[in-house]
Amino acid sequence: MKKPITFLLVFICLFALAAPTVSAEEAAPAFLTEEDNEAVDASVFEEGVPAASVTELNIKAPSAILMEKETGQVIYEKNADEPMEPASVTKVMTILLIVEALEAGKISLDDMVTTSAYAASMGGSQIWLEEGEQMSVRDMLKCVVVASANDCAVALAEYISGSESVFVARMNERAKELGMTNTNFTNCSGLLDDRTHLTTARDVAIMSRELIRHDMIKEYTKIWMDTVRNGEFGLTNTNKLIYYYKGATGLKTGFTSRSMYCLAATAERDGVEYIAVVMHADTSADRFESAKTLLSYAFANYTLVPVSPDRALLPVRVTLGKTPYVQPVIQGSDKLLTEKDIAPTVTKSVEIVDRVPAPVKAGDKLGSLIVKSGDKILGEYPIVAGDSVGRLSWGDVFVRFLRMMFLGGL
Repeated sequence: MKKPITFLLVFICLFALAAPTVSAEEAAPAFLTEEDNEAVDASVFEEGVPAASVTELNIKAPSAILMEKETGQVIYEKNADEPMEPASVTKVMTILLIVEALEAGKISLDDMVTTSAYAASMGGSQIWLEEGEQMSVRDMLKCVVVASANDCAVALAEYISGSESVFVARMNERAKELGMTNTNFTNCSGLLDDRTHLTTARDVAIMSRELIRHDMIKEYTKIWMDTVRNGEFGLTNTNKLIYYYKGATGLKTGFTSRSMYCLAATAERDGVEYIAVVMHADTSADRFESAKTLLSYAFANYTLVPVSPDRALLPVRVTLGKTPYVQPVIQGSDKLLTEKDIAPTVTKSVEIVDRVPAPVKAGDKLGSLIVKSGDKILGEYPIVAGDSVGRLSWGDVFVRFLRMMFLGGL
């Protein structure tokens, strides 16, 4: 009997020690508006590869930012946190809430929306909805995305929330949830004359990034020309990059005589998507040229590399755990944005503990994945416990002891 007693003493010791439409793009009636059929100089969109130095980029707009979608990393910024009036770039948030309502099953694309007198009264870009006119969510969403239709934006806001004011309150709540710290929406269109309706280039990039996570919206944002009302009313995209710029995926233009020319532009090539936001450019050509320059710079000089160890992470032993092992996982993005000339030199190393005492909570740090190029650390990603593991109780220890003694195992 000495052997079982010895095992029991060992367990007790371990347990104790472990421890665009035919109208203007948008504007209130008192504002100047963009031309209905804006003439576009094709040379604005000719592809060129900017210099490799971001400091040499010639961005004429007073505020701009360039962000990568997957990681959210900012490559370039210029006065990106200065609050400005966004005009119809506001509709990025409006569209996001519509898409989220669709994906949550609150509304469907086939639902018919009845136009209120208020929605029909909107000016600027519109499809001239009449009071009482019905149109599907699908067609109204198309009109908002492609032609910046203010009447459709308000009609959809009312359909989702009951009133535009309630919808706008949700817009501001969603902005806070996304970390948009310098934004205040007072309407869903960007049309109304309100100097407190403000956002920043950075905040526009944040909400644009969230919107393009929903792949279904690109069925609309990539449309160049289409129709509604059984083909009787034509739509042309206010974002000219959709026609001219390789890989363009969206997203939203904006103009009033105060906000000037604004743009949230997105483009994707070889599985990498970038967001370029331009605020208050002097001319429409300037906003498109600035966005093109930013996007082309990103495509020419940056790429994504996978953030994953060269070999699978093995389970980590849990001392006195109710389960003997916990699976480690890497926390954070699974991609890293880096310069193209550095990408071939990227190396990854794992530093992780051999064992950890119970209890273990999901998310407890177990180590780090370090991504380097030469001696330069490009990123350090926590390796954490994928699940929680409880600590063995005295009763658990006793049961295990009995199993060991009578069945020869734990």
